[in-house]
Amino acid sequence: MPQPASRFVWYELMTSDAPAAEAFYRSVIGWHTADAGMAAGPYTLLSAGATVVAGLMALPPEACAAGARPGWIGYVAVDDVDGQVGALVQAGGKVERPAEDIPGVGRFAVVADPDGASFCLFKGFSAEQPQQPPAGTPGTIGWHELYAGDLGRAWAFYSGLFGWTRGDAIDMGAMGVYQLFAAGGPAIGGMMVRPPQVPQACWLVYVNVEAIDAAVGRVKSAAGQIVSGPMQVPGGNWIVQCLDPQGAMFALVAPKR
Repeated sequence: MPQPASRFVWYELMTSDAPAAEAFYRSVIGWHTADAGMAAGPYTLLSAGATVVAGLMALPPEACAAGARPGWIGYVAVDDVDGQVGALVQAGGKVERPAEDIPGVGRFAVVADPDGASFCLFKGFSAEQPQQPPAGTPGTIGWHELYAGDLGRAWAFYSGLFGWTRGDAIDMGAMGVYQLFAAGGPAIGGMMVRPPQVPQACWLVYVNVEAIDAAVGRVKSAAGQIVSGPMQVPGGNWIVQCLDPQGAMFALVAPKR
């Protein structure tokens, strides 16, 4: 029997100024924040109401010294982190941080696809799954977008590794094809060849908000930048792509302008 398709289950911001980033996202998204009480060092939990959505931590000094930049990363749930690391390497991916345990939480590895887009593999120690709010709830993650080096190569890699299935392929003219993908249900994201202004392959996370124009105002008031948008996408939603004050890219999606 085929295994269920793997899904994104966690998101993490690594940043150069954790207190400033925490204040920014509280203002823009409305996330509640709390310290996770991790023995390894400060780690802030970001919550939409009662639902814990993501984590935030400072980039380690050695990572900064090596040229690491602030950014968001997604965690994909798998049944066996070490086994999936092996399969990923065979498929042309790379290991950026070998598999290790987070005490009391789970096992993870930081990896990248053949074009260099980073993500994490994750297996929790608990079999219990927290109840998720309805799709579109403000403050939760609403979409996952891959800017790929080569769309065919990216699709073969992720579908083979995670069992994702194709959705609609949207013709965007000069920008190429936007390939929707699903993980055992409705589409959860899309893939496209990265545009020239995006320097390398990467994943972009979209956060649900109530209305896009009000959110744009909050981004600007909190010293963030608008990179692209607002624009309406197929299906009627509105999106905008942004940079936080530390330079991490993120995006917002809303059902109304």
